[in-house]
Amino acid sequence: MNFAFSSNAFLRYNILETIKIVSGLGYEGIEIMADVPHAFPLHLSDEDITTIRKALSDNGLSISNINAFMHNADGDTYHPSWIENDRALREKRIDYTLRCIDLAEKLGARNISTEPGGPLDGISRDDGLRLYMEGLMAVEGAAREKGIKILIEPEPGLLVENSVQFLDLIEDLDPTVFGINFDIGHFYCVNENPSQLIHSMKDYIHHFHLEDIAATRVHHHLMLGHGAIDLSKVLNTIEEIGYKGFVTVELYTYEYAPEDAALGAIQYLEKWRKQNSPTASARP
Repeated sequence: MNFAFSSNAFLRYNILETIKIVSGLGYEGIEIMADVPHAFPLHLSDEDITTIRKALSDNGLSISNINAFMHNADGDTYHPSWIENDRALREKRIDYTLRCIDLAEKLGARNISTEPGGPLDGISRDDGLRLYMEGLMAVEGAAREKGIKILIEPEPGLLVENSVQFLDLIEDLDPTVFGINFDIGHFYCVNENPSQLIHSMKDYIHHFHLEDIAATRVHHHLMLGHGAIDLSKVLNTIEEIGYKGFVTVELYTYEYAPEDAALGAIQYLEKWRKQNSPTASARP
């Protein structure tokens, strides 16, 4: 597996500064937030996209994922969602996602991640699922045409928050287009065992988010090793399934000290790599 860091921790930096910092710390990839202040599609010119591609190339970074979850440019973390009561707001989410698919193609990314429906604000679960499916169908064709995977990210408190709900949903979706952005901490928060799920859901996994969570299971991303998740077991399990893609550390909760958070995470991961390398296991 390869390790990346999400740009959404670097809200006080522009995307070019963030790329340089993440590369300098030793990461192999970066997840780019398709939102302000980094890469909101409506704010990017062709020249901007060319500049970002050059910065990635100059700094030896690949894109692990385009984070198309948050929409702070004209909403907030969850809004406009796929399941708003207001049709115009739902269409805004659809348009944003289509633009993110286009951005992923132009930047050379393989996948985007999106919210799992959104909050159930005043609508029934059945209506939420119906609206979500309608929205996903509206972007499916573009993703298929451009060869971009749309990765649904289950999250506590939203329409799809656990493995059962995701598996029910994916039955009605084309697996060549849709998959899961497997967030380790999110599943831990809803009282599921991430390591067990990695085995059972491996066919749908195309990207991981990694963070730690406190023993309370409250949804608040913590530095690696500062919570209660057995992250070593999680990483070993990811290796066991033969996953060759990116594991992206997501620590947006450390906006006040993103470099320290990113440095601490890569040090934790490099220590794990050394302890689990073939030469380490062969030592007496």
